[in-house]
Amino acid sequence: MNIPVHKYDAVIVGAGGAGLRAAIQLSEAGLKTAVLSKVFPTRSHTVAAQGGVAASLGNSEEDHWHWHMYDTVKGSDWLGDQDAIEFMCRKANEVVVELEHYGMPFDRLDNGKIYQRPFGGHMSNFGERPVRRSCAAADRTGHAMLHAMYQRNVKANTQFFVEWMALDLIRDVDGTVLGVTALEMETGEVHIFHAKATLFATGGAGRIFYSSTNAFINTGDGVGMAARAGIPLEDMEFWQFHPTGVAGAGVLITEGVRGEGGILRNSSGERFMERYAPNAKDLASRDVVSRAMATEIKEGRGCGPNKDFVLLDITHLEPATIMKRLPGIREIAIQFAGVDPIKTPIPVVPTCHYQMGGIPTNYSGRVVVPQGGDYNVAVPGFYAAGECACASVHGANRLGTNSLLDLLVFGKSSGETMVEDIKAMPASHRELPKDAADVSLARIARLDSQKSGENVHEARLAMQRTMQDHAGVFRFKDMLAKGVEKIAEVEERVKRTEIKDKSKVWNTARTEALELENLIEVAKATMVSANGRTESRGAHVRDDAVDTPEHPDGRNDQEWLKHTLWHRDGNRLDYKPVNMKPLTVETIALKKRAY
Repeated sequence: MNIPVHKYDAVIVGAGGAGLRAAIQLSEAGLKTAVLSKVFPTRSHTVAAQGGVAASLGNSEEDHWHWHMYDTVKGSDWLGDQDAIEFMCRKANEVVVELEHYGMPFDRLDNGKIYQRPFGGHMSNFGERPVRRSCAAADRTGHAMLHAMYQRNVKANTQFFVEWMALDLIRDVDGTVLGVTALEMETGEVHIFHAKATLFATGGAGRIFYSSTNAFINTGDGVGMAARAGIPLEDMEFWQFHPTGVAGAGVLITEGVRGEGGILRNSSGERFMERYAPNAKDLASRDVVSRAMATEIKEGRGCGPNKDFVLLDITHLEPATIMKRLPGIREIAIQFAGVDPIKTPIPVVPTCHYQMGGIPTNYSGRVVVPQGGDYNVAVPGFYAAGECACASVHGANRLGTNSLLDLLVFGKSSGETMVEDIKAMPASHRELPKDAADVSLARIARLDSQKSGENVHEARLAMQRTMQDHAGVFRFKDMLAKGVEKIAEVEERVKRTEIKDKSKVWNTARTEALELENLIEVAKATMVSANGRTESRGAHVRDDAVDTPEHPDGRNDQEWLKHTLWHRDGNRLDYKPVNMKPLTVETIALKKRAY
């Protein structure tokens, strides 16, 4: 079979914030760069980010990158790598100013400087009090960011392949990555993208859960492709449940609502966060707020006929403030919750939001794997950035607005690294292996020939229900063990999925079946990793991890201050040390995490 081959210096899979920022770096360096995306770039999921991007600009009060670093390490429950965290927090001001120069329409203070709002877990002077650190464009920051960076890429002549789905990594016999196979969704044809450097910026995989703030395109494609290619996945047990998804719909209500003064209330109207986080209150870290909400609901203080949600109240704010700072949120509340937040509180519930783990990388964007006792051996030609990557700046729990910062800093960093590596390579591409597309063609052939198989929708629903029931906000020993068994059963069903429509042109059934093959890899990695980690840390809270003076809140630093590595081969777990050594400052020492 004669498969079309496209040759580029660099191929980027994913056109969200990280992919676009890396592409700017590559294209402006004069390298031939292709970006593959399942959707038009400005429809990538970064568009849904509402609250802002963190940077210690100090525009309305004193701030410092070292305080930001401290908050991020503390937010990560000390599982974040301190070298990568320092790198991100030090680079924050630089990438935000660059973004502004690309045309990003940030909100302004009266003196013309960028407007910044408070956000959960962001504090001044090493945890003293909440600080304004989130640079915002109303409540549509991600939307504005994507448009600014897409326009910059158009100017730089980046080549976009829109409505293309990457299928599998192409690796040479020595493990070097030589590009990807991809499906042109319009025609159903498989193509090869042959590259000197390949970057995955494919976003998260929140669709493994039944209730998620993630778009339907967030199917963990990069993570699934990496796992199938033999790359272990790091810290996949850690999933952030955002405290405020619209009850019943899962649509995100930004933490910026609480940053502007929103208050969480239970059925008796009590501001209950004062009991759980007396200092930070509603602006405690997301995992803390989510567990507090889940506890209120579990103990019978929820609202509504089924007592299954709490209320987010901004009725005390001036209507003009809501219309200026939170216009999109008011629209979402009216459309999805049927309430006008100017007059009535919004019903909210914790909802799966963000994947802290992913493809292991260092802060330069290189994908790293264990080899001969060294856990940081770079895979030649392979890079990752954004939510699909795990440079481990978020550790066990991400602080709000650090995600857009992650995209900018590591999008740029990986782009710079790729430019450096490509320029050191020979002018001609390495030869492709003869079987470069065989795995992808076999997967598609299996779908086309499958008879009397499983329904894709039913198999996906079984996976989502299993993840929601067995690996949610709170985790229980027996439920996790059972979840490992159940997800293995779902995997067997996914191997036998059948599509009734065998046509090629715009066959969304085939795309969904291929996406499910990526989702199930993420679900397995999550369940097995969560079952293996017997402590509580950050977003991973187990009922059998006992709170003692030695192990505050069930966190066991003696045994579990380490990153999980899940290997697809045999569902095997391995562990690697957390990097506690920053680049230039002193280590931020372990302590109990309290807000």
